Amino acid sequence: MNNLAPKGAGSATGTHIRTELPGPKARAMLARDAEVVSPSYPRDYPFVMSHGRGVEVWDVDGNRFLDFAAGIAVCSTGHCHPQVVAAIKDAADEFLHISSDYWHERQIALAEKLNALAPLGEAAMSFFCQSGTEAVEGALKLARYVTGRSRFIGFLGGFHGRTMGSLAFTSSKYTQQQGFFPTMPGVTHVPYPNSYRPLFAGADQGKAVLDYIENILFSANVPAAEVAGILVEPIQGEGGYIVPPDGFLAGLRRICDRHGILLIFDEVQCGVGRSGKMFAAQHWGVTPDIMTLAKGLGSGMPIGAIVARKSIMRQWKRGAHGNTYGGNPLCCAAALTTLELVEKEYAANAAKVGEHFMARLGELKQRHAVIGEVRGKGLMIGMELVKDQAARTPAKDLCDTLITRAFHHGLLLLSCGASTVRFMPPLLVSEAQVDEAVALLEAALLEAQVA
Repeated sequence: MNNLAPKGAGSATGTHIRTELPGPKARAMLARDAEVVSPSYPRDYPFVMSHGRGVEVWDVDGNRFLDFAAGIAVCSTGHCHPQVVAAIKDAADEFLHISSDYWHERQIALAEKLNALAPLGEAAMSFFCQSGTEAVEGALKLARYVTGRSRFIGFLGGFHGRTMGSLAFTSSKYTQQQGFFPTMPGVTHVPYPNSYRPLFAGADQGKAVLDYIENILFSANVPAAEVAGILVEPIQGEGGYIVPPDGFLAGLRRICDRHGILLIFDEVQCGVGRSGKMFAAQHWGVTPDIMTLAKGLGSGMPIGAIVARKSIMRQWKRGAHGNTYGGNPLCCAAALTTLELVEKEYAANAAKVGEHFMARLGELKQRHAVIGEVRGKGLMIGMELVKDQAARTPAKDLCDTLITRAFHHGLLLLSCGASTVRFMPPLLVSEAQVDEAVALLEAALLEAQVA
């Protein structure tokens, strides 16, 4: 199933870097791009893609790479999964677009499927859009509409998008906020519990954050009765691939229930099988009132979703929120097939292969003192690099160099947090491909340490 490479594309093992990177074709395209495409994209190393199959991708000069970034956790079923491609083609043969003013089978079926997966523990309704930030924007609007309240609580290190409402919550780095003030008012940030880099006294950082919200924030700064929602990533993504302590999400649920606040889980990056379960919050048995999805939902097709309790979603009236492209038939077809594949096989594969991956990175940690911590669930794994094990000083330059050296070895990676390498390969990745990636990673790490 993982052998999805086209004929003549090279073997499924070993590197195939044929040219100095970037190659001549890539350099020519980079020069063209510089003249006509916005420089605002947060690009890193010069990878110019030609095609991909499964976990493997090739650049325009014929070099082969293992893709352990998956389009920022988007290509959940790998590149060009034949069943997803077939579903898109079938939908395209019928019609490419009908606005959300009307109805069609695939949109209804996708909403039925999300309801059947029961992410909220009760009947759910869905609103479809094109991206994660749109899903978050819609969730915020819904929370304000239903509660009649105006304030929100977000978390330091969170990433929820770049449009003005979502941006008000995004705080993984100040670059995303710089130059755009004021964003949406009424958002108060609190620390996300990070046991490796604790901000509060005490061993249980989750309990400390909950105590801060309840006993400090609500008593001194933010009236709980004015808070519409608490927006949180069940596993924090851009902030460092941080897994919260057990009990933290359940504690947020109790706070929300006590004060009539809506609990909103942003599963844009951690959802749809990425953590080894369909939804990351299922690791702790906690259900939100509203959930946002995108990224891996469409295996590469642009789709986002707000999934809310039916008792909540049915409260907003006709015209309260809309979207021209929402529920696009091609995107819905891709999402339906993606959910089927993830439910039947790939979530379990993510759990199994993720365990193997964590073990291999643990071995790497024993050999390299610059690896401070390996953490994650499923195939959402972070490897934090440090200058000093005792002080846990972030090694940002080393992290950046490692990401670039890995590219030159044929491994595509991205960073997050202060100095964390994040691993988010397609959910169908095999243990053999993980082993190959770890070998490439160690070679790149050795080079980065002497650079």
